[in-house]
Amino acid sequence: MAKSQFVYALLVSGALAAGASVTAHGQSYPTRPIELVSPTSAGSGTDIYARALAEITQREKLLPQPFIVQNRTGGGSLVAYNYFQTKRGDPYVMLAATGTIAIMAARPDVNIGLENYTPLALFAVDPQAIMVGADTPYKTLRDLAEAARKQPDTIIGAITNPLGTGRMVIHMLEKLVPGAKFKYVTFKGGGEAVLSVAGGHTHFTTENLSEGLALLEAKKLRTLAITSLKRMPQLPDLPTAIEAGYKIDAGTIRGFAFPAGVPKETAVMMENVLERAHKTQTWKDHARKYYYEDRYLGSAEYSKFLVQRVQDYREFFADIAAFPKPAP
Repeated sequence: MAKSQFVYALLVSGALAAGASVTAHGQSYPTRPIELVSPTSAGSGTDIYARALAEITQREKLLPQPFIVQNRTGGGSLVAYNYFQTKRGDPYVMLAATGTIAIMAARPDVNIGLENYTPLALFAVDPQAIMVGADTPYKTLRDLAEAARKQPDTIIGAITNPLGTGRMVIHMLEKLVPGAKFKYVTFKGGGEAVLSVAGGHTHFTTENLSEGLALLEAKKLRTLAITSLKRMPQLPDLPTAIEAGYKIDAGTIRGFAFPAGVPKETAVMMENVLERAHKTQTWKDHARKYYYEDRYLGSAEYSKFLVQRVQDYREFFADIAAFPKPAP
């Protein structure tokens, strides 16, 4: 058994199983507000879903104390994750966990491993979308892939992070289409990336679908495919990459985690609160509005999901030689 799998087998066993009893400590918790850490800035996708949870739990009276969202930005989310590591055992700090939780664990230069967290629940995946300018000749994902195969290094993608999920989608597409080779340029945010495509400065983007909604509605962009497991109810005519013949399941994680070492009964109680929040109509409306793939996983399944995501990123980093081994 791999080290990360062993860690998570321990983590989710025993008292974290559904139905574990809540002790008197758990029943009196929380007695003060809970800090909900967003590793990104106010108004970002992560900040928006963190605040959605805070609003739901307060509106539905799911907890006697509120969540207070704190944006801890900087260092490509390192500031937030380093801060979170210092809170071991503290049930008054919770993380709005994005895909960065897996990226950090996979990066050998950072290695903030999964053992630093108590995963509580995955609420959704914000899928990546392969979007092109409305005037480009690419009508399907196959059209784009074939163009990159016939003319390697001439089709330019717009992304936000050379180690992020958008870049990984490009790499996965290259692996699935022998001979295909894309170029890419990076931007500070998804908004800038989609604007570059709409303006004809780049050919396509693989950032989150939600980043391009305004431009899609204005018919400045066209979506070729999304990277969800199945079609989205909001966009029933939009095919998935899998349907198009490319097995790509990717997207930004929308989940929550406690630090490691939080009392097990408290983690079970919070997992139950989160499950109730996810079942509310308010969350369903939020997920639909922001075009999430609504994919709920409780603590045990979420832990397994994260282990697999870390493995996916490690393979991706190895493939692109993102972190060359130092010379002997």
